[in-house]
Amino acid sequence: VQLQASGGGVVQPGGSLRLSCAASGFTLADYGIGWFRQAPGKEREGVACIKGSDGSTKYGDSVKGRFTISRDNAKPTVYLQLNSLKPEDTAVYMCAANQWGVCGIGGYEYDYWTQGTQVTVSS
Repeated sequence: VQLQASGGGVVQPGGSLRLSCAASGFTLADYGIGWFRQAPGKEREGVACIKGSDGSTKYGDSVKGRFTISRDNAKPTVYLQLNSLKPEDTAVYMCAANQWGVCGIGGYEYDYWTQGTQVTVSS
C-alpha cells in the first residue's frame, strides 16, 4: 500500500486548492480514505473521509461546507477540494488509508499514512 499526497501551496484567504492522494498497491474502492491536517503546535485534526463501499463522506465541523472529498477509482486518486480558505486552515495535510473501508476522522481507523503536503493561507 502506497499513498502520495500533493497539491499544497500558498494561497490567499478566500482562495482554493485541490489536494490529491494518489494510491497504489491496492484497490482504492475497497479502502477507506481520510484526510487529516496538523498545524504547528496543534494536535492532528480529522478533515474528511470517504467510505470504501459506497463512497459516503464525513467532514470535520471546521471545514463543512468549504471542503469536498471525492474519489476517482480509475486514476486511482482521492481528492480534497479546499474552498473559501482561511488562515486557520494553514497546516500540513495528510491522507491515510484503511483496508476495512471505514470512513472515520478520528485517525485511529487508519493503518497507512502519507507524509503530507503543506497548505499555507496568507495574504
